[in-house]
Amino acid sequence: MTQTASKPERQIPASASIRDDDSAVVNVDALSRALLGTWADIRLQARELAGTDALHTPAGLPHTEHRERVMAQLKVLAESKAVHRAFPAYVGGEDNHGGNVAGFGELVVADPSLQIKAGVQWGLFGGAVMHLGTREHHDKWLPGIMSLEIPGCFAMTETGHGSDVASIATTAEYDAGTEEFIINTPFRAAWKDYIGNAAVHGKAAVVFAHLITKGVDHGVHAFYVDLRDDNGFLPGIGGEDDGIKGGLNGIDNGRLHFSNVRIPRTNLLNRYGDVAADGTYTSSIESPGRRFFTMIGTLVQGRVSLDGAAVAASKLALKTAIQYGTERRQFNGASDITEEVLMDYQQHQRRLLPRLATTYAAAFAHEELLHKFDDVFSGAHDTEEDRQDLETLAAGLKSLSTWHALDTLQEAREATGGAGFLAENRLTALRADLDIYATFEGDNTVLLQLVAKRLLADYAKEFVGADFGVLARYAVGQATDRTMHRTGLRQIVQAFADTGSEKKSAIALRDARTQRDLLTDRVGTMVAEVAGALRGARKLPKDKGAAVNDNQHALIEAARAHSELLQWEAFTRALEGIEDAGTRQVLTWLRDLFGLCLIEKNLSWYLMHGRLSTQRARTLGPYINRLLAKLRPHALDLVDAFGYGPEHLRASVASGAEKTRQDEAMEYQRLMRASGAAPVDEKILIQRKKQAAKAKR
Repeated sequence: MTQTASKPERQIPASASIRDDDSAVVNVDALSRALLGTWADIRLQARELAGTDALHTPAGLPHTEHRERVMAQLKVLAESKAVHRAFPAYVGGEDNHGGNVAGFGELVVADPSLQIKAGVQWGLFGGAVMHLGTREHHDKWLPGIMSLEIPGCFAMTETGHGSDVASIATTAEYDAGTEEFIINTPFRAAWKDYIGNAAVHGKAAVVFAHLITKGVDHGVHAFYVDLRDDNGFLPGIGGEDDGIKGGLNGIDNGRLHFSNVRIPRTNLLNRYGDVAADGTYTSSIESPGRRFFTMIGTLVQGRVSLDGAAVAASKLALKTAIQYGTERRQFNGASDITEEVLMDYQQHQRRLLPRLATTYAAAFAHEELLHKFDDVFSGAHDTEEDRQDLETLAAGLKSLSTWHALDTLQEAREATGGAGFLAENRLTALRADLDIYATFEGDNTVLLQLVAKRLLADYAKEFVGADFGVLARYAVGQATDRTMHRTGLRQIVQAFADTGSEKKSAIALRDARTQRDLLTDRVGTMVAEVAGALRGARKLPKDKGAAVNDNQHALIEAARAHSELLQWEAFTRALEGIEDAGTRQVLTWLRDLFGLCLIEKNLSWYLMHGRLSTQRARTLGPYINRLLAKLRPHALDLVDAFGYGPEHLRASVASGAEKTRQDEAMEYQRLMRASGAAPVDEKILIQRKKQAAKAKR
């Protein structure tokens, strides 16, 4: 099994920085197999399904028609059992959690609306019943959820509280006389909002509310609530349509509110907390805070899924843009009469190839995250620490990959010019649809704060009882080879001195151990600096809160740097599994490009902290440009290895039509030259050359 990013670090061998071989060739088939990962067969099955016309939606469809089309497509998925793999075998599933998410991520290729509506139905609604309910609930509701007989909602978010789930206002108060819970949304801001399937299709919902019994609030719990029958909302339930959104208009998002809605006591999803007939509350988890985070943590599947979907969308964008860039010609470069293809321009390479490197890093990191997810939910490795590791990894990687997808789709749109703005090439629609991926299942900025808290907690564990002098020495450069617990936080502090040679400086930067040291040093130092700033305020809650807020930006940047480090390490580990030497060489260049672009992005930090000399810093840009030139001949192979065909891209600019047009134009110029009638542009060029020669005389 692939080593997950949260496992203790292995020493990077010297062979990880392979000697340059400009004759290297990519074995596209072998690389494709490596990218498919452990659940290759399931990915390929899902990809084949995603390429069928039945799951595609024409551009410009009105949102009401788009919703009904996606609902019909959901039935195709249900009939093919393409999204049932994670459910228990005793209700017709396969208990295959990693494979289920691997296949689910490919649905974004068909239509992001379809993917997210499927995620609402089987990932969130069905997943909540499965993970928060018991066998009785599974037998009662999961078959109908799996078959789509019970379309459902996941009613957690409220208008007044989004990511702060613990502060939602909906209540479920127990009535011992009737053995029922009474669900209420006490004011307008407590309405459940942005809920998929709520506006039209949802017949039931898992509703999150504060469980109150015998006058005691036991915190947020989940309840199964019927919403509609064939005549509309049931008594006490109402709602509104969210209407047209900025994207994902194939999903009927809406608002729900409840007024004295009574449900049976047994509709409490009671895996982690139960109420007896007389109203007595019991739980296997004594701490209310720990119980809440345990319940919420079971729903981490959504973040893992979005991470994979964002990587897939980035792959689509880059395949489209790089294919176009190798065919589209623009301006004369080295030749007086032949226009250059876009990918031969250094700036075009700068636009796309670093994003290609990041996409590969994100893909390899996602594969490791999938293994971690499968280990936890299969029970293979399911300790409290394992779950914390999974939550930390999912929060960090989901944030990076969804932001990266938005950035890549926008750059791909611009890199394909006016053609990229046409709806037929999908880039604008994908960009609009994926916009919300940065918000739901946890706002990215909030998720990075979760990662930062874990880093600080691990730091505190490592140095519990240490005096300030120890912490200060740590912050300014006390070197250690320790792995800080299991979050992947490394601490290797080293100031890099001048070598006296620019060539040697460049060689040092491309060395894998140097890149790792620079990346890990930044994370460790950033965490230590924030911890030092917070240390003096830790005894006074009020002061501590203010201190955390004063250092919030630094905390988030440390979490981002940590997550980028995990991606770099996943990429480096993946290189060890590439057997073909040529492919490994090209991927090593790509890994180096990823690492060095991270360092370049944060160059001011490295200079200010004395981690890079100005001489070595000056070699960074030129060496990145050298890497771009080395990778340019392999760009098409690297995107072809993603394995997406015309039925997945559905973009005319990536269909080869542009090459045909350019070939026709070049043939026209050749014929004109052969006939002696030079094209206007060439006549002007000849005239200018004559004028320049005359001026010299």
